[in-house]
Amino acid sequence: MLKVGVLGAGHLGKIHLKLLNQSDKYQLIGFYDPVKENALKVSDEFGYKSFSSVDALIEEVDVVDIVTPTLSHFDCAKKAIEKGKHIFIEKPITKTIEEAETLIKLAATHNVKGQVGHVERFNPAFTAVKDAIVNPMFIETHRLAEFNPRGTDVPVVLDLMIHDIDIILSVVKSEVLHISASGVSVISDTPDIANARIEFKNGCVANLTASRISLKNMRKTRFFQRDAYIAVDFFEKATEVVKMKNAPEIPGDFDIILQNAEGVKKQIYFENPTVEANNAILDELETFADAINNNTTPIVTLEQGTEALRVAHMIINDF
Repeated sequence: MLKVGVLGAGHLGKIHLKLLNQSDKYQLIGFYDPVKENALKVSDEFGYKSFSSVDALIEEVDVVDIVTPTLSHFDCAKKAIEKGKHIFIEKPITKTIEEAETLIKLAATHNVKGQVGHVERFNPAFTAVKDAIVNPMFIETHRLAEFNPRGTDVPVVLDLMIHDIDIILSVVKSEVLHISASGVSVISDTPDIANARIEFKNGCVANLTASRISLKNMRKTRFFQRDAYIAVDFFEKATEVVKMKNAPEIPGDFDIILQNAEGVKKQIYFENPTVEANNAILDELETFADAINNNTTPIVTLEQGTEALRVAHMIINDF
């Protein structure tokens, strides 16, 4: 079992603490939170050991789980890496691209592993269909959330849209060619609603919309590729897969056949991949333990987290 400590005991930090405490791949050593009242409350309520400083916690563990505000990600991760500790770091990886690139170099120098908390990679609806997403040429995403004061210290692109940016970059095997975007600040000092169009060198186009001032929650992504349409509902954890194949010479009574202007006939058929219930946060934490123990590449690397951040900043800079 890997000894693990958590930096940050806010809303998400408490979830991480609970899951790490339950996991048979980790031994939870304790946590550090700079707000003494909160640290005392969490320690009293759940029995987790509270450390007096970041450095004191780092000394006692093999893995540091960083669930602090984005502004402090770099300093926490740098301290941990320089002590030879593996790091799990919540998204976005850091505030700036330069900070993220520095962490990549430090991790290589100190021979430690890092994973970024892009949790939607572990959403069962996405994992059920990701192998079927082979060469998407148009992608449309909607990530809408009801207003919540948490996260409003950063633009909605870094708060919400970055989830979809990471998913898109994981399935489109091509470089970004051009980005156009717009964002509007409604209630916060930074944009609360944003739309971005990402064009890739291979011709794929992704259209992303994110809002944190909606009346309902929605997290849907649609992938269009040759002979297939794949929809992923990250919120409801459901999928829809519609495919096309050459129509049989003698169609059945219930076959759905389309014919184009050239007379080519295609049969539409539906697939229903099994969506296995899971805890995505627990899965991302435990696969990181596997990567450390087996010396394999984490599912969401520091480099991938950095690329998601880079594209997010390109979008923000186009506002």
